[in-house]
Amino acid sequence: MTAGLDDIVRALHPLASPPAPPGWNHAYVAELIGDAPRRDAAVLVAIRDLPEPRVVFTLRRADLAHHAGQVSFPGGRAEPGDAGAVATALRESAEELLLDPAHVEPLGFLDRLDTVSGFCVTPVVARIARDAELVPAPAEVARVFEVPLAFVLDAGNLRRVDFQSPWGSRKVYEYVGVEPRIWGATAMMLVNLLQRMGRSP
Repeated sequence: MTAGLDDIVRALHPLASPPAPPGWNHAYVAELIGDAPRRDAAVLVAIRDLPEPRVVFTLRRADLAHHAGQVSFPGGRAEPGDAGAVATALRESAEELLLDPAHVEPLGFLDRLDTVSGFCVTPVVARIARDAELVPAPAEVARVFEVPLAFVLDAGNLRRVDFQSPWGSRKVYEYVGVEPRIWGATAMMLVNLLQRMGRSP
């Protein structure tokens, strides 16, 4: 395991102790959408096991009803049959990218994140095999792409920008120097990783 992954594993909630709600940003989101119960969701922060590891992202189709054209991690809402966040993240990743769960090694969890769409998301950080095949599901995913882990872990590649939302102007994080644009909730999950690693932007 590379030093980068070693550092990440030490910063995570262990698999035996998944984080409980609310999200680490709950107070901020509650000011926008209120304090109603959030729906459970999970995403897979997949790191490809290479000499220079890479993080997997998806670009959602531009015609979807929610988060159209945005960069995200594979994942989605929990289903009644899911045995926790890991099961949700693996199921959704298989649906969106045909990712074989046998090629995935879950490493731990980041803190939960509340979203303005009413979810409380558990990010599951995992290592995927270097030869794991990723095939975008055309109904949901426009493309899949990978970004060097070293870039993601460099707080100097983050900035805060103004975003005009239904609740007025607010500050959001985005990565600079990469396309498609990585911002919003996806960037916030990576900011949480940096915070947990002592590398706050």
